[in-house]
Amino acid sequence: MPLLEARNLTKTFSSGQTMFGTGTSGQVRAVSGVSLAIESGETLGLVGESGSGKSTLGRMLLRLVEPDSGEVLFDGHDVLRAGGAQLRHLRRDMQIIFQDPFGSLDPRMTVEQIVCEPMAIHGTGGRADRRQRAAEAMRAVGMDASALERYPHEFSGGQRQRVGIARALVLRPRFIVADEPVSALDVSVGSQIVNLLKQLQRDFSLTYLFISHSMPIVRYLANRIAVMQRGELVEVGATEQITTAPQHPYTRSLLAATPEIEFSSR
Repeated sequence: MPLLEARNLTKTFSSGQTMFGTGTSGQVRAVSGVSLAIESGETLGLVGESGSGKSTLGRMLLRLVEPDSGEVLFDGHDVLRAGGAQLRHLRRDMQIIFQDPFGSLDPRMTVEQIVCEPMAIHGTGGRADRRQRAAEAMRAVGMDASALERYPHEFSGGQRQRVGIARALVLRPRFIVADEPVSALDVSVGSQIVNLLKQLQRDFSLTYLFISHSMPIVRYLANRIAVMQRGELVEVGATEQITTAPQHPYTRSLLAATPEIEFSSR
């Protein structure tokens, strides 16, 4: 049984008023009947251009966005029908790393408050235990525990993203949606973050949905790749198959349009 399974997920948003203020609004289908499965311990790379519905899909899996229809099963449990204690329990196991390391951290909070917040929400441990676990999470992402005393503005973009990863990691989840976590970083810093995610997967037995517009990044990180275009999955397969013998023209265009990236081991 897959760790996570989505069945026929659909989400439509209102496009707002027309340019000339006629008072009418249209509907934009961001995700259209998408089904996918993610096995425990694997990384599924979800790739597509901006506006293809990748982030909406990722958020629906975590129920941060409510789908119009469809099902999400996590370890056999119906995420969309869960409520109360069951939903809180599921959300401990399902976390997200956001795209923007500048906008996703509250500038009024210390790093300790940011990393400890998920534990406070879920009522995990006392203050001393939370601080210890926060320090462990910071060390796991390559930062010193002394950083807990500081504020986000004191760090670089790459360091802030490490804080965001520590926040996602501190509850010791089983599944993480990484929503374009390196797109706001320069290439060298981004490659360090990608290697960090790979190491954390080994250390903590994590399962990832890694969302990106970069085929070389998902080729490096993912076991399988799902290609999304205009709200639909157009191709899903093993990384080797997708990157060497793509079947869909859109997949071939993505491969042709993205330059290769070197990933150092550091």
